[in-house]
Amino acid sequence: MRLCSFVSRLSWTPWRQPRPVVAVVPLVGIIGRIGALRRGLTLADLARRLDDAFRLPHLKAVVVQVNSPGGAPVQAALIAKRIRALADEKSIPVIAMAEDVAASGGYWLLTAGDEIYADDSSLVGSIGVISAGFGFPDLLTRIGVERRVYTSGEHKGALDPFRPVVPEDVEHVRAIQADIHEAFREQVRTRRKGKLNAPEEELFSGRFWSGRAAVGLGLIDGIADTRTLMRERFGDKVRFVTMAGHRPWWRRRFGVVGGDAGTHGLHQAASALLDGVEERMLWSRFGL
Repeated sequence: MRLCSFVSRLSWTPWRQPRPVVAVVPLVGIIGRIGALRRGLTLADLARRLDDAFRLPHLKAVVVQVNSPGGAPVQAALIAKRIRALADEKSIPVIAMAEDVAASGGYWLLTAGDEIYADDSSLVGSIGVISAGFGFPDLLTRIGVERRVYTSGEHKGALDPFRPVVPEDVEHVRAIQADIHEAFREQVRTRRKGKLNAPEEELFSGRFWSGRAAVGLGLIDGIADTRTLMRERFGDKVRFVTMAGHRPWWRRRFGVVGGDAGTHGLHQAASALLDGVEERMLWSRFGL
């Protein structure tokens, strides 16, 4: 009698419901390579992390947390396309969250989201294309150095920083920029269809705005943070799984790529310093 009663109770005991899962994918840093020694955000480095995020059991949504001042447009496009392909394949919604900055290529990454959110003080936008460099056309003459360059191809030496600007070269670069800018605009038009609330001349001018202003322009959907928004959607029991990248222990410990000592090590150190200056300039444009 007792055994029957025990079995009866077991048969009516409901199984515990699994907790809903939200994958959080941080996309932090410059997009593309950063000089010769370091890489920023690239599809090659992120592909496995993205695949793993969309494979999690009991997955309800994927949150991509973007904190980037931009970088290589090709890598921005590739990463965004991969996120969308996985979202469509798995029928999982993607929520994009801007942190300090999601500008230029960083905003391109945001457009991978079905919804986009930011903080009031986030910097969002900068939908444009930029090329920058330095020119030293008189430097070598002043210090008594003769530069010798041999090319095969009429324009192979275009944009040489040690010779005066050639208007034809500048025109060619601007044409390339126009093509890239149009691809960026089309991405925004497609992903924010029916949501943009300002003329394209303003939205695609290269300007950036605070999160609060970006809501009014239709560049983002609202002001929110990941934890609060996901708990509102999926309840207090929601479980967050952060998809952090893996780095070798020696890189985590010393913060270097590695290499030999001596002259080669000094060359690496100098290259790293220049890479850091370039990276610092991208961030400093946004006051960070």
